[in-house]
Order: sequence, then C-alpha cells, then structure tokens
Amino acid sequence: MSFDRKAVRFLSRSWLAAILVFAAFALAGAPAGAASFQPLEIVTKNGVQVFSVEMATTDQEKQTGLMYRKELADGKGMLFDFDPEQEVSMWMKNTYISLDMIFIRADGRILRIAENTEPLSTKIISSQGPARGVLEVPAGTAQKYGIRPGDRVAHPLFGSK
Repeated sequence: MSFDRKAVRFLSRSWLAAILVFAAFALAGAPAGAASFQPLEIVTKNGVQVFSVEMATTDQEKQTGLMYRKELADGKGMLFDFDPEQEVSMWMKNTYISLDMIFIRADGRILRIAENTEPLSTKIISSQGPARGVLEVPAGTAQKYGIRPGDRVAHPLFGSK
C-alpha cells in the first residue's frame, strides 16, 4: 500500500485545523478569565453552605469580574482577592445579572453584604471597612441561605479553616 505524500500532508493539516477550530469553540464557551475554581464554605446559623468559586486574583480578572455574563448558577460565584486587606469599591458596569456582594475581612468574617445589586449600574458599592476579599454570588443567595455579617467564610484566602 502506498501513500501520496501530498495527500497525507493535506489530511494532517486538515485534522490540525479541525482540532484548532474545535479548541477555539470550546474555549469560547468558557468564562472569561476562568483561571481556577475552588470550594468555599460559609458557616451560618442555618448550617454550612458550600460554593464553587472562580478566583479573581490578577488586576485584569478583578477589573473584568463577572462582566458580560448572562447567568450565574446557584452555588457558583467569584471570589476577589484584595491582598492586603483594604477598603474596597465595586460597581456593576457591564454586569448583566444582579448579584449579592459579600465583603469579607482577612480573618474570614463577613463584614458587609450588598444584596440584589443593580445590573449595569455605575453606582459605587463600598465595603464600608477593610476587606480582604469579595464574594459575588447570584442575587438572593444571602437571604436564601441566611448569610449575615459576622458569619465565617472558610477558604485558604482567609487562613486556615
């Protein structure tokens, strides 16, 4: 059996092109800046609530956040790392879904919750005190699970569990 070298090269290039196109479509479906997902727990009076959070640690990830997303599933969120602990200001510019913003101190205690934020708003939402992290989850999550200021967040960002 003999092979035509030109045909083999053409088929090889076609397969490579097809693989690259498939990879591009697969990546296009992934959330922008989806560096990693990690488990996060919030200990409330009602029990422990577990979330899967996307980390926003770089300046680009923090600037983009959940902008342009059309949905965020229950139990999912984005955790922003603001090391060192500092006064944090957020907004909802280019964010199409309403969120609960949970501001967390360096010791893992919830400082403040901004519930049901207004989509596409440029209104500044402040931590109203020093925060190490901000957890953004779908609007209504804090009320649904009874999450309150003072509750403890367990995640490596806030030290040991």
